[in-house]
Amino acid sequence: MEDIKNKTFKVVIVGSGPAGLTAALYTARADLAPLVFEGPEPGGQLTTTTDVENFPGYPEGVMGPKMMEDFREQAKRFGADCRWGTVSNIDFNQRPYKITVDEETELFAESLIVSTGASAKWLNIESEQRLRGRGVTACATCDGAFFRNQHVIVIGGGDTAMEEATFLTKFASKVTIVHRRDEFRASKIMQQRALDHPKVEVAWNSEVVEVLGEEVVQGVKLKDTQTGETRVLEDVTGVFLAIGHKPNTDLFKGVLDMDENGYILTEGKSTYTNKEGIFACGDAQDHVYRQAVTAAGTGCMAAIDAERWLAEQD
Repeated sequence: MEDIKNKTFKVVIVGSGPAGLTAALYTARADLAPLVFEGPEPGGQLTTTTDVENFPGYPEGVMGPKMMEDFREQAKRFGADCRWGTVSNIDFNQRPYKITVDEETELFAESLIVSTGASAKWLNIESEQRLRGRGVTACATCDGAFFRNQHVIVIGGGDTAMEEATFLTKFASKVTIVHRRDEFRASKIMQQRALDHPKVEVAWNSEVVEVLGEEVVQGVKLKDTQTGETRVLEDVTGVFLAIGHKPNTDLFKGVLDMDENGYILTEGKSTYTNKEGIFACGDAQDHVYRQAVTAAGTGCMAAIDAERWLAEQD
């Protein structure tokens, strides 16, 4: 990091998912030499995703991590500087904005593109936190292979839960989807794909109140959301969370306008935030679509907005 210390960059991009890397591609091609900090999850959520079948240009589908590597290499080809590192502080008081990376390296940005994405939500019960990484996970792609011929559960009712459950059938002997309601909110095609699989079962009107086991997962206790009765699934060895996401925008609270859930608000159909020279894109700003292709689209928009704004300053 010594080579960038105290230097000023026209564009700094915080985050490296589809939005951030598309913004890097466009700003690099505009000769703005963007500096990208990839954050704690380089590549974003797609690095924990299985086959991506709905992104244009991949007719046979592609693994999420491979697609993000393609994005990164394309951006780097045009001069984007993609680096490991997490932005830990930003001084918003004056431009160029002073940025601190990993709490030690300081540099400056004339404009900032926020593409920090969102992170998986957890149940936040003691047993879940204690057994994270010991059978409790939010990434089927990362950990599914560890549960060959075992019974696992997936918690959730949206598209992600259906995708995780379907993927896990490649390894597990049985996959139980635990959902607190009596119907899924997932798209019909995703529901059908999961429900048609012979390994998949559903625990309707149920929620996990405890993950059993001391060192590893050895079962789960479920509560009926209608009657309050509890029961135990004793043979469960894996718990996969798929209950939604939280935008990674804490760094910008009190500075950038946000909605009640922490998603950054932008002006009209643009990516302009309320702070001059700062643009937001991807899942940090979009709580409606949350797709790779829409994130990439807003990354393109943020790059063009930043390029035009910088030109106006010059």
